[in-house]
Amino acid sequence: MLHFGAAVSTASDHQRALDEVVPAATADLDGAPDLAVCFFSMEHAGAASGIALSLSERLGTSAIVGCTAEGVIGDGRELEGSPGLALWLARLPGVDVRPFSLEVVAVPDGYGIAGWPSLGPADRATVVLLADPFSFPADRFLERLNEEQPGLPVVGGMASGGAEAGEHRLLCGTDALERGAVGVALVGPVDVRTVVSQGCRPIGSPYAVTKGEGNVVQELGGQPAIERLRQVVSALTMQEQTLIRGGVQVGQVIDEHKAEFGRGDFLVRGLVGADEETGAIAVGDQVELGQTLQFHVRDAAAAGEELDLLLGPVAGWHPKGVLLFSCNGRGRRFFGEPDHDAQRVALATGQAPMAGFFAQGELGPVGRRNFLHGYTASMAVFCEPREPVPALDRAAATASADDPADPIAPLDLPSDPARVVEPDPGAPTPGAPEPGTPEPV
Repeated sequence: MLHFGAAVSTASDHQRALDEVVPAATADLDGAPDLAVCFFSMEHAGAASGIALSLSERLGTSAIVGCTAEGVIGDGRELEGSPGLALWLARLPGVDVRPFSLEVVAVPDGYGIAGWPSLGPADRATVVLLADPFSFPADRFLERLNEEQPGLPVVGGMASGGAEAGEHRLLCGTDALERGAVGVALVGPVDVRTVVSQGCRPIGSPYAVTKGEGNVVQELGGQPAIERLRQVVSALTMQEQTLIRGGVQVGQVIDEHKAEFGRGDFLVRGLVGADEETGAIAVGDQVELGQTLQFHVRDAAAAGEELDLLLGPVAGWHPKGVLLFSCNGRGRRFFGEPDHDAQRVALATGQAPMAGFFAQGELGPVGRRNFLHGYTASMAVFCEPREPVPALDRAAATASADDPADPIAPLDLPSDPARVVEPDPGAPTPGAPEPGTPEPV
């Protein structure tokens, strides 16, 4: 049976914070943890190595991952603008827990990612990934992973709180890293279900892209894209038109085989430009001819409504533990109230042990493909397995763990890997338009 524990501290001294969270998180764990996840505010960044070492000594495990955060989440609370350290522990009998760290390395054809664990197609795996936005190309990495290991769910977030490269810290075992990414692959009898709430609702009707190239859409349903947008806006109420002024989003349908599209069927990206002369719009991602798009609006009410809708079935999953990755553009500044996401997730999961942080980009699957999101609440919900799983072959698992991790195939990256991803104070928008695309709205 799976067991979880979690606790959060607001102490500004890391040792005092650990003194508070370790006993509380281990109280109901029924044994030593198989995995520890720790998120801590920038006040504790300088003590990251000490946090990792102390956790290993106190918990008796080196399966530790974590990162710095603009704000941490735990116990149904969102600690914004104050010191915080959240600890989440999992006891996972029979599960092969494989922590790893990733780094961008030079290869003959450019740059690649080294350190990825060996996961076979028969492995029943889920990956939790934490990455530094200054040095790790999460969007391109996920694109490649989707092609090479389709169906493998990846959930997590980009470290936050730092303003410059080198300020973030990532924990992997007893090491504190300044670059790259860390994570853990979980293989075996644990059912990790994901919820990805992009905080938007669709408006108007869906249209197929009938003319366009790259991230520029010239026609939707045979008419200029701007004209389609005007038609949608003119049909909105006055209140909805006011929301539109805050920014239009574009939803890209993931599964074109569906007869109807609703929330959860779209990958939401920003509308980043428009050209009145040509009638074209630019989207914050690549689009394809024939792909279905629908305009969306993002506001606090829509985000809360969508989160509640997606959390509706969660209680029926009988959740045992939760990791929550909420955009640092959400929280009190967006919803106008404290603890918005944390309280709703706690209620939906029956107060299951939870920890998380405000991320500078959230990772999670939509339509069985993994993406880097913005303004999203992404979560991993840990449940008992839905069907019996064969006992883990410890000898085989040990042999696999001892094998050197294979590097992911080379990526076409800039010559300086430290500049792969530029930070965005709110949330990164993957697929920004190339020079020469329409000017921003």
